[in-house]
Amino acid sequence: MAKTSSTERTVRTRVYRAGRLEAQDFPVEQVSDYLEESETTVWVDLCAPDRADLSVVADELGLHTLAVDDAVSSRQRPKLDRYESHDFLNVYAVRLDRGTGQLGLSELSAFITPRALVTVRKDTSFDMDAVVAKWDAGSDLSRYGVAFLLYGLLDEVVDGHFAAVEELDEEIEGLEDLLFDDRPRDKDVQRRSFALRKSLVTVRRVVLPMREVLNTLLRRDLKIVPAEMVPYFQDVYDHALRATEWTESLRDLVSTIVETNLTLQGNRLNVITKKVTSWAAIIAVPTAITGWYGQNLPYPGFAARSGLVTSSVLIVVISIGLYATFKKMDWL
Repeated sequence: MAKTSSTERTVRTRVYRAGRLEAQDFPVEQVSDYLEESETTVWVDLCAPDRADLSVVADELGLHTLAVDDAVSSRQRPKLDRYESHDFLNVYAVRLDRGTGQLGLSELSAFITPRALVTVRKDTSFDMDAVVAKWDAGSDLSRYGVAFLLYGLLDEVVDGHFAAVEELDEEIEGLEDLLFDDRPRDKDVQRRSFALRKSLVTVRRVVLPMREVLNTLLRRDLKIVPAEMVPYFQDVYDHALRATEWTESLRDLVSTIVETNLTLQGNRLNVITKKVTSWAAIIAVPTAITGWYGQNLPYPGFAARSGLVTSSVLIVVISIGLYATFKKMDWL
């Protein structure tokens, strides 16, 4: 594997001739030489490149300056831009940290020419080896050149979107179990709900534009995808559409969980209020009776044993009566 000036920067290359892998890991400077030969398709992968690294490829393939600027800069939106001699693609791979519920993004750019595909990764978090494995497993389609390489790349990206949404769904199911736990765990539910909602917003921001990107690629007038590869790209589009719809439904589900949690908190507060009120009513009975019999004025039973017996009986009978009444009403 060829290396650039930094240990974090790597360059990978491949060339296919008539649908067969002919060479790999050759210097970028040889790209134009291979493209001058017939029936060749070249792939170049740059990881964490700077402008100097990209300028070599740009000179070899005649890439537009604006597209090179977009590939170097970060936080571009998912898109497909058209230029005179090539197309520029920008997408995001996603991964979920199941420990925190937070989502990580890997920005990935690609220059698409009639006979060359150049992929640019901002970091090593996107597994390009998985894409290469897909290419090797589907080598029977390699005769379709750049469209075949682009299909393997987008299929891996969209599969990652789908896997992340599926993991988020599982996390939300766990959140539902936490919501109806016998012991209230409101802080955990609120924290996890907020983290999952942020993740879903992020997923939606990178998944939703994929429909437009794939729709553009499938346009017959652009002639990016040959007719033989259309069903494969259509399959990727269907996965992207399912991931988008699933994301929307999960957003609604998290909102419902948050609302349900607030409702449950209100219900628990009402139960606690009823219990406190009921016990206060029971305690008020002996307080009132002992207060009455604590007067310094003569009354029936004043300074007599009958007064003690009467007050004690009233306290016990009325308190038991109130307790039984509140219990029957499910206030205690």
